[in-house]
Amino acid sequence: MHLYSRQILLDGWDIEAQEKLKLANVLIVGCGGIGCLSAELLARAGVGKITLIDADVIETSNLQRQIAYSPADLGFYKAEVLAKRLAEINPFIEIVSLTTLLDEQNAGDLIAQQDLVLDGCDNFSTRYLVNQICQKFNVPLLSASAIGFQGQMFMVEGDSACYACLFPKEEHANESLRCADSGVLASTPNVMASLQAHHALLYLGLGITVLKQKLLLWDGLSMKQRILAFEKDTDCPVCQAR
Repeated sequence: MHLYSRQILLDGWDIEAQEKLKLANVLIVGCGGIGCLSAELLARAGVGKITLIDADVIETSNLQRQIAYSPADLGFYKAEVLAKRLAEINPFIEIVSLTTLLDEQNAGDLIAQQDLVLDGCDNFSTRYLVNQICQKFNVPLLSASAIGFQGQMFMVEGDSACYACLFPKEEHANESLRCADSGVLASTPNVMASLQAHHALLYLGLGITVLKQKLLLWDGLSMKQRILAFEKDTDCPVCQAR
């Protein structure tokens, strides 16, 4: 009660909302710039079970923006180091770390048991797979990305349009659009991570879906933010398969 007292004091957020967080299972795909902070904020807020999946190890270039890691962690798996940090921050929740790639063999079993999936990975193939499996098992998805000075985020939930509706696979599969190739300001992924975690808490605790079928665009140079509505693609193969 003392740990979460500042949340419980909020108008519209009570013990019932806090208990919903405690009972929630959340999967975080990618423990990089976005996943680091999203995971930490959810842990501090009291999400009951957080599963982390990332096959990468920590490199020097990660330290510029991935706030969970320090030079002493170089060479270790991101998911394991992040899990240890979260356990130290909040010993009252369960943390699971997986140091493997999310692929077609494990995605179904992993995603089907979740209440929410947070995607912050940096490659399109994984994003499309996560979207496909979330649609198949009707698991809500909050997808966030950051590159350069800009970020975007949206939610897939229920019968809403999906990632493939907004970004058809045949038109948006350029893997060169990654931080490793295009660069990113240290603050950009952390802004998007904070927004992603905030929306996740609104959804898990209060059932609010602000960005369902809406695309949030954040511009770090102008400090402007826009929210655009978009429609389901009637020819989307993912939605048709579901």
